Amino acid sequence: VDQIRAIMDKKANIRNMSVIAHVDHGKSTLTDSLVCKAGIIAGARADETRFTDTRKDEQERCITIKSTAISLFYELSENDLAFIKQSKDGTGFLINLIDSPGHVDFSSEVTAALRVTDGALVVVDCVSGVCVQTETVLRQAIAERIRPVLMMNKMDRALLELQLEPEALFRTFQRIVENVNVIISTYGEGETGPMGNIMIDPVLGTVGFGSGL
Repeated sequence: VDQIRAIMDKKANIRNMSVIAHVDHGKSTLTDSLVCKAGIIAGARADETRFTDTRKDEQERCITIKSTAISLFYELSENDLAFIKQSKDGTGFLINLIDSPGHVDFSSEVTAALRVTDGALVVVDCVSGVCVQTETVLRQAIAERIRPVLMMNKMDRALLELQLEPEALFRTFQRIVENVNVIISTYGEGETGPMGNIMIDPVLGTVGFGSGL
């Protein structure tokens, strides 16, 4: 708490992020893992807490209904700091995460979350791939001029359930990146737009791979 209060005075070290995705692609579980990494909940409970689902009906139905914000403190290594081109003050960062609903009926909550954030973490289940609501939330982010980054979630499922050869697995991931970029190019304004080039690319550090569990 003291670290969060101290970093609030360093505006250059504050990042506001929305977590958006199709329903059941693992937004809340991934958020739980980040909350666990920040030391707020125990690691043993990271896969069952649903920390950002604060309402009783959200806990009962296991879906996010209302957008919920949480502040996390994270200290970067010198190697990671080298990738940050913007001005910064020290190695500690305050990350304000907003876990938003994935269900189509709560799209207004996604828009509200995007309007108060600097970037969008687009979570995609790497087994299911890009789904209908993935396109919807991406379109909403681009309409609000929010730069997206992609998180390919549930890598454990890809390895254990698909049991593909490495080359086939690579092509599966490549197809997801291409599908996301097709959506971005469809609704974006291109390199001449106010946001410039927002296409995602693992080489540029705008694609992450992992598992919420």
